[in-house]
Amino acid sequence: MDATGSIILEGLGWRIPERLVEMKFIRASGPGGQNVNKVSTAVELRFDLAGAPLHPNHKARMVKEAGDRLTQDGTLILKCDRFRSQERNREDALARLKGMLDKTQPPPRARIATKPTKASKERRLKEKTGRSSIKAGRGKVSLD
Repeated sequence: MDATGSIILEGLGWRIPERLVEMKFIRASGPGGQNVNKVSTAVELRFDLAGAPLHPNHKARMVKEAGDRLTQDGTLILKCDRFRSQERNREDALARLKGMLDKTQPPPRARIATKPTKASKERRLKEKTGRSSIKAGRGKVSLD
């Protein structure tokens, strides 16, 4: 976090206002013995995607990427409990958020339509006639 009240994510220079990110520490599941029952090490990161100052197209790609991790009011929820320490899970949650932002920032490349080659058309027609002759031979045998 910096002096302006923003969380800084390394890499592309993401500056996320602190008011958009809420972190709650919850008990993790899985192995860990008594530590898992006593200490809240897992992180639930909530990112207000609806209020984020992102380009509308970038926001739409984020919504698509988020899938069922997005609530109806536009909040992205990331749960991180890979590590046994609270700090490492916090860093992991921020890294995952940064990864999603990085992945969805560039627009997808447009597909350039290509035409089939003459040789591929000929191969397809040859395979079709071959398949046709095989099927034609499957008819009933006459006793003439």
